[in-house]
Amino acid sequence: MQSLFAHKIQRRYAVLAGAMLLAVSAVHAEPGVSGEAVVLSQSTALTGPLGDLGTEVLKGAKVYFDALNARGGVNGRKVVLTSKDDAYDPKKTLENVEAFIAGGETFALFGTFGTPNNEALIPVAQKAGLPVLMPYTGAPSVRKAELKGVFNLRASYADEADKLIQHLTTIGFKKIGIAYQNNSFGKEVLAAATASLEQRNLKPVATASVENNASDAATAAAKLLAAQPDALVLGLAGKPTIEVIKSVNQSRKGLQMYALSVLATAGNLKALDKDGTGVAISQVVPFPSNSVMPLVREYQQAMKAAGHTEFSHLSLEGYINAKVTAEGLRRAGRNLTRDALATSLQSIKALDLGGMEIGFGKGAASASKFVELTVINSQGKLVK
Repeated sequence: MQSLFAHKIQRRYAVLAGAMLLAVSAVHAEPGVSGEAVVLSQSTALTGPLGDLGTEVLKGAKVYFDALNARGGVNGRKVVLTSKDDAYDPKKTLENVEAFIAGGETFALFGTFGTPNNEALIPVAQKAGLPVLMPYTGAPSVRKAELKGVFNLRASYADEADKLIQHLTTIGFKKIGIAYQNNSFGKEVLAAATASLEQRNLKPVATASVENNASDAATAAAKLLAAQPDALVLGLAGKPTIEVIKSVNQSRKGLQMYALSVLATAGNLKALDKDGTGVAISQVVPFPSNSVMPLVREYQQAMKAAGHTEFSHLSLEGYINAKVTAEGLRRAGRNLTRDALATSLQSIKALDLGGMEIGFGKGAASASKFVELTVINSQGKLVK
């Protein structure tokens, strides 16, 4: 009888101890982490001048996370992605991020969109101890070694610009003009392309800035054409790219033009119509129709299962961003903390995703150096 009483007392103490342990764990748990879920938050462009671009990248990320959650998530937790629209406005981006921080329910930022936007949010996120995972920008400014907790995946704009300049000079073009957007994105592309030319003992024959609303696109095109370039590099995104290409074609149809990956949205290709024919675009992920590559085949199958029949570089990039984030969460283990996630991501070196290799460990530098060229054909489609 005494033994039974003692056993009950022991059980009661065990239950109380367990409850106290859970309470302590809850107090010390990282924001955005529960027993069932981990919450990632995102400020991105879903409307505005680059809304179609942000929406397409988000589509791929959601497809991956939804499929992952259907399989049970990561280490028993579902990955919840909360997205807020900022219309590519850095002020709105900051409002969104500050709201995420104040809410106390965000474990990390994921896929934050845009160069000026990420430049604005990263100091705020760092002060709050919030990791910034797979931002959508190739800017050198967000790839500085001292930016702790920032994990860039895509190749940088410098990598893209260098690939374009390397190709142009290889085929014998030396008189190269550069159009650039009058914001931090455009200026960084200008600096990267100029530096790549200087490595080859060349200088731009002309440069011209273009406002975000493209109001001076025709003037910029005229300035560039006056220098009689062999080819143009376009450090532009959204409407400025379209208007400059159209203006150039009005005066000098057939001039070779080379743009960065941000041009490759379905909306931009449609808006360009026949003016897009022959324009080359650098890409930072594999060709999304190349089903021979295991990574692309996996992506295609997931997209089809989610009801999507159109494949794009942008949604593939979003898919890859989510896949690598999930790998970092998996390696961090069940006892998930922000420090554990940072350590696990830094441990990823020479990881083959299925035809595309990535590796962190160099501060905030790009984990991927993958860049290849595509061209818009006469039907408005991208081809390799």
